[in-house]
Amino acid sequence: MIKARHISKTFGSLQVLKDIDIDIAPRQITSIVGPSGAGKTTLLQILGTLSQPDSGGSLEYDGLDVTRLSDSRLSQFRNRNIGFVFQFHQLLPEFTIQENVAMPALIGGENNTAAMEKARGLLCRLGLEDRLRHRPAELSGGECQRAAVARALVCNPKVVLADEPSGSLDSENRARLHELFFRLRDEMGATFVIVTHDERLAADSETIVHMADGRIDSVSGNKRP
Repeated sequence: MIKARHISKTFGSLQVLKDIDIDIAPRQITSIVGPSGAGKTTLLQILGTLSQPDSGGSLEYDGLDVTRLSDSRLSQFRNRNIGFVFQFHQLLPEFTIQENVAMPALIGGENNTAAMEKARGLLCRLGLEDRLRHRPAELSGGECQRAAVARALVCNPKVVLADEPSGSLDSENRARLHELFFRLRDEMGATFVIVTHDERLAADSETIVHMADGRIDSVSGNKRP
């Protein structure tokens, strides 16, 4: 589904990514692991079209090289095809949880009624039906992260990219979030790419990409029972 070739990224004199090739299979969970400074987050940002690779690299989604799109077309592509989950949920504090989740759909051109109904449906599906009108400060960390997952899914993206999504959670909520990813993958057919230090999540993923020093060190597969 995703094919990246010759991906390099340099900031000043520092080369963070060094000629990376990577393929992401559809409807699977791929974990990217490695020590701090390996380039994991930078690679995820490029896969998510939030950052451009150095010249000479290409990034294809189902055969479309998105590095060749104009800024406006790239923004539209990102909104319709890619959802993002971050370590700290990054929900807007002045809006309710339902409004936060609806935001990407509103940005994508959905009318308010349709966007809010989609948000309500996802939040109910994730067990937050009693929290629709609460603001982030009124929710637990695990609830906020579930709301962030709902926000990532509201435009029904093909790909969900997550950067240390369970890093700020306790062990109980971390386990719940992991199971949620697998359940949503099975139910919605989404592709998940997750940067993580969590060995349990990585071990359960179908594909594990090991990075070190700006390169892919190895790729291993795992069939989840």
